[in-house]
Amino acid sequence: MTHVKAGLIQLGLKGNTDMSPKEISDLMIEAHIPYIEEAGRQGVQVLSFQEVFNQPYFCPSQDAKWYAAAEKVPDGPTVNLMKEYARKYNMVIVVPIYEEEKTGIYYNTAAVIDADGTYLGKYRKTHIPQVAGFWEKFFFRPGNSGWPVFETAYCKLGVYICYDRHFPEGWRALALNGAEYIVNPSATVKGVSQYLWELEQPASAVANGVYIGATNRVGTEAPWNIGEFYGSSYIVNPRGELIAQASEDQDELVVADMDMGMIREIRNNWQFFRDRRPETYRPLADDSVS
Repeated sequence: MTHVKAGLIQLGLKGNTDMSPKEISDLMIEAHIPYIEEAGRQGVQVLSFQEVFNQPYFCPSQDAKWYAAAEKVPDGPTVNLMKEYARKYNMVIVVPIYEEEKTGIYYNTAAVIDADGTYLGKYRKTHIPQVAGFWEKFFFRPGNSGWPVFETAYCKLGVYICYDRHFPEGWRALALNGAEYIVNPSATVKGVSQYLWELEQPASAVANGVYIGATNRVGTEAPWNIGEFYGSSYIVNPRGELIAQASEDQDELVVADMDMGMIREIRNNWQFFRDRRPETYRPLADDSVS
C-alpha cells in the first residue's frame, strides 16, 4: 500500500485513583470510544492508544491493588471489545494493556489486532525502569516476546513501549525484522524527558528508515502527582520530520497520512543497513564490556 493513514489517541485519566481498577477501566474505555469512532470516520487504518491506556499510570505507587487491573491477552474483555471496533472500522488497533499471564506474572503489553478483528500477537515491554516515581518492576516482569513485526492489512507494524525508546537496539531490531511503522505508547511527564521526547524518536526514525508514532497521556494523576503528562503525541517520517502532533494538555486524536514509498527512498539514499558492521558489534552484547 502506497499510503497508510495512522492515528494516535491521547487522553487524561477519567475518574480517580480511589476507584477500583474495573471502575476506572470502564470510564477510560467509555472516553476512548468517541475517539475510536472519529478515527473510523476519518479513515484511520492503524490506530494506537497510550501505555496501559485504560488505567492510571499507577507505577509511582507500590500498591498491590493495581494487580487487579491486569487482564488476559488476547482473551480478556478489553482486547475482545477492541476486536469488535477493528472489524467495524476495518482498522488495525494497537491495544497497550496490563497483562496477566497467570496469577503473579504480569507484563506491560500491547496487543495487535488486524483490520478484520483477528488477534495477530503481542509485544511485551522489554526494558523495565525502577527509579523514583517509576517503580515498574513492582508491577511488570521484563518482556520475553523478542522483536515481533506484525503483517497487518496495511503495513508491517512494530511496537516499542515507553522506556524502551531510550534503547536504540530495539528500534534497529524491529526495522531489521521488516517494520515499516513502529508505535511507542508512553506515559511520560515534564522534565528531562520532554526534551528527549522530540529528539530520540525522530532520530530513531532516521537511523532505521521507518515511520514512528509516539503517544503520551495528558494531565496529572493524584495522589502521586509525579508531574504533568504532556501529551504532544506525534507521527514522524523517515526523514525525522513531525508530520502531525497533538497538543500538550488536551484529549485528542492525531491523524497523519504516511507515504510508505518514502521508506524505500530514504533507505536507498542513506544505505545505513548496507553500511552496518554487525561483526564489529558483538562485544556490545557482552555485559562485561564497560
